[in-house]
Amino acid sequence: MWNPGFDFVSHSTARMNGLHRAPCIYSWVHRGTREYPGIVLGLDLGGACTGTAFQVAADKRHSTIDYLRERELVTDVYLETWRQIQLRDGRRVTALTYRADTRHEQYAGRLDTTTLARRISNAKGKSGDNCSYFRETLAQLHRMGIRDRKLESVVEALA
Repeated sequence: MWNPGFDFVSHSTARMNGLHRAPCIYSWVHRGTREYPGIVLGLDLGGACTGTAFQVAADKRHSTIDYLRERELVTDVYLETWRQIQLRDGRRVTALTYRADTRHEQYAGRLDTTTLARRISNAKGKSGDNCSYFRETLAQLHRMGIRDRKLESVVEALA
């Protein structure tokens, strides 16, 4: 949400049912290493998620999807899916999403706040340190007026 990594025409707050945002993925590349995995967010089964939907120009669609596949599918911990979402203005559109693969060895499941904070506090990968990832994500959610109590408790535990 705070660092999409691609050009977009517009963005909107959006809601998706059936998946929720969760710190449920061991990161071996972007926010940790295989030797010391970090934790990143994934869309996990159940509930709902409010976040950001990005609209990409038609002529950038394929290159953007290629970029996302290279970034998100580097270890195949996510499943690429097209899902119905509802934009802030009420329109329903189909969006490309990446859902956590609960069968993958990097799927962390539900970890308690203390375990998450301990893992996150020292992890660093090719995209930076794990603490910054959580702080930036939470800051973006707050700018959007979204409360995420789980992320808030994790970031508080990191302090």
